[in-house]
Amino acid sequence: MNLDFDVSKYSEQIIAWLTVNGIDLLMALLILLVGTWFARRVGNAAQGTMEKREVDTLLARFVGNVLFYALLLTVLIAALSQLGINTTSFVAIVGTLGLAIGLAVKDNLANFASGVVLILARPFTVGDYISVAGVAGTVKNVTLGNTILSTPDNQRIIVPNSKITGDVITNATANATRRIDLVIGIGYGDDIAKAKDVVRGLLEAESRVLDDPAYTIAVAELGDSSVNLVVRPWVQTGDYWDVRFGLTEGIKLALDENGISIPFPQRDVHLIPSAD
Repeated sequence: MNLDFDVSKYSEQIIAWLTVNGIDLLMALLILLVGTWFARRVGNAAQGTMEKREVDTLLARFVGNVLFYALLLTVLIAALSQLGINTTSFVAIVGTLGLAIGLAVKDNLANFASGVVLILARPFTVGDYISVAGVAGTVKNVTLGNTILSTPDNQRIIVPNSKITGDVITNATANATRRIDLVIGIGYGDDIAKAKDVVRGLLEAESRVLDDPAYTIAVAELGDSSVNLVVRPWVQTGDYWDVRFGLTEGIKLALDENGISIPFPQRDVHLIPSAD
C-alpha cells in the first residue's frame, strides 16, 4: 500500500512538473541535439579546411577537437539555462576545475603548446637531421607532445617539445647545399703551393663538389708545429658525409705520395750526462 502510495505521489509530481516545464524540457533537448550537431559540424569543417590547406594533420585534429568541446560546453550551459537551472555556480565550478586540471598537467600543456608552435613554424620536418636539447638525430615524427629522433646508430630519442622550443635548434639538412670544413696541417718545411695544388686536384676530380659556390683552399694559421690549411668545398646536403670521408682519406694519401708531411705532436727528450 505504501509503495503504491509513493509511486502515485511521485507520478503526480512528475506529471505536474512536466505540465509546467514540458515546453522548456523539449526546448532544452532541442538545444542540446541541435547544438551538439552544430558543434560537431563546426569542428569537422575547421579540421577539413585546415587539411585542404595542407596544415599538419595533428594540428588540424587538435583545433577541430578544441572547437567541438568548447561549443559543446556552451550548448550544455544554454540547455541548463532553458530549464531554469542557475548556471552561474556551474560555470564557476567548471572554471575552477579547469584551473585545477591546468595546474596538474601544466608540463603536458606546455608540451602541447610547443608542439603547436613547432608544427606552425616548421623549424624542421620529418627526415631532417637536427641537434637540440643536447641530442642529435634524424626526425622521425613530430606530435603535439614530443619529437621523436633516430640517432645514426639507430637509438630512439623522445624529446619533449617544450625542451625544443626553449633551446637552440640546429638543422643540418634544412638547406640544399652544405659546406665541408677540413683543416689540413703540413710541415713548416713543406711547399705550401704544392700542397694546395695536390688538394685542388682532388677537389677538381671529385664530381660531387659543386662549382658554385666555389671551394676555398687557404692558409688558416701558423700553428705550433704545422701550417694549417683550410679546405672548404660545397656539396649537396645528401652527399656531405660521403664526400667528407672520401676527401679526408684522399688528401692524406695524396700528400704522402707527393712527399708532403702531416705533422703530429711529438716530444724530443734530451738527456744531460751526470757530472759524475
